[in-house]
Amino acid sequence: MYNAHLVGRIIKGFLIVKLILGIESSCDETGVALYHTERGLLAHVLHTQVAMHSEYGGVVPELASRDHIRHALPLIRAVAQEAECTLQDVDAIAYTQGPGLSGALLVGASIACALAYALDIPAIGIHHLEGHLLSPLLSDPAPEFPFVALLVSGGHTQLMRVDGVGQYILLGETLDDAAGEAFDKSAKLLGLGYPGGPGLAKLATRGQPWRFKLPRPMLHSGDLDFSFSGLKTAVLTLTRQHELAEQSPDEQNMTEQTRADIAHAAQEAIVEVLVSKSLSALKQTGLKQLVVAGGVGANQRLRAQLDQAANKRGYRVFYPDLEFCTDNGAMIAFAGALRLQQQEAKRDYRFNVKPRWDLQQINTAT
Repeated sequence: MYNAHLVGRIIKGFLIVKLILGIESSCDETGVALYHTERGLLAHVLHTQVAMHSEYGGVVPELASRDHIRHALPLIRAVAQEAECTLQDVDAIAYTQGPGLSGALLVGASIACALAYALDIPAIGIHHLEGHLLSPLLSDPAPEFPFVALLVSGGHTQLMRVDGVGQYILLGETLDDAAGEAFDKSAKLLGLGYPGGPGLAKLATRGQPWRFKLPRPMLHSGDLDFSFSGLKTAVLTLTRQHELAEQSPDEQNMTEQTRADIAHAAQEAIVEVLVSKSLSALKQTGLKQLVVAGGVGANQRLRAQLDQAANKRGYRVFYPDLEFCTDNGAMIAFAGALRLQQQEAKRDYRFNVKPRWDLQQINTAT
């Protein structure tokens, strides 16, 4: 786990913040964790809503909010029990303030601030993407500032230069669909369930690499921006062509091999663009370290291709542990610890959530 001495003691006035409770509720996973600034991550628990939302083919915001309400407090009790401590031992509470679903964010924010008020301890809102961006620091070995970060998830694809906590420069981002959306939408076209990314990656392992070639949007654009909507359209066109070509009275869908071949082609296109743009970002900045964070960072093909390309060029790539690739409370608790190191731990229990929140806006203030 991450070396806790980097955070060290957080002393603001007469307050010594050591134990931080983290609450994540931005979308379809409820994550809770306890992070100690000297002992590291003590415990974390996660409840996923995948089974519930899979019936609808995607996240239903109202259902997500209600499920956070049902599970947040039991998870807080569970993580305290696992860490062998009580709420009275907690020195501060960090919660996801945005971006995300409004209702889901409000659940975590209201619980965090209510608990903080009852315990007379500080509460601090954390940017969801900052949590992801800093999550590789929980692993060992961990990167050192500065580095380039590739944030890849269902809703975000960005390249950032990271010079320190709260010091972020946007290098490039997606102009339309994110990489995670491209995975999920391609998976849906192939008849795979929600979430589609892991299913598509699994299906792709059985695909024939030579059969289909899909476009690599903006691969040679000369900048660090991304675009995946054209790839989604290409997958749609390809699937429809083969649904018709392979249709028979007894079989109305593509063969399993064709589905696997299309999945392979889609994954290869996404991965090639992500790898190429990441290498360009390292070259342009002159930095040698790349951090990959977000749910797509768990994709094994992406990891393998990045590692291979980086080794050839003398770069190092850092990933969060697989359990921290998706949304989780540990990254929020950890980001809270780092943030409290930089700013006064205030007991102000008014809160608002930010469903849309530019990561660069937190460079000077939270």
